[in-house]
Amino acid sequence: MEDIVVPIAVVGMLFIGMPWLILHYSTKWKQAPKITDEDERLLDELHLLARRLEDRLQTVERIVAADNPDFRPARPAQDSDYDFDRRNVR
Repeated sequence: MEDIVVPIAVVGMLFIGMPWLILHYSTKWKQAPKITDEDERLLDELHLLARRLEDRLQTVERIVAADNPDFRPARPAQDSDYDFDRRNVR
């Protein structure tokens, strides 16, 4: 009896279970929310705004450092490995 049940179960899992599982999760993945063009434009605008604010902050820090030689910026230097000019391109 076991000689018949095991092969039937394996064949059922291979030809019914696996395709069902793959198709189920592929349709769930396609239904997942995606970033819209409007959201992408908003992110680009926010990125440019953040860059402008960073430039302004650096300018203010240079002015304060010129007036006060003991001034030390509270944030770390720009020697990090992160590249702010990197863009997500499709």
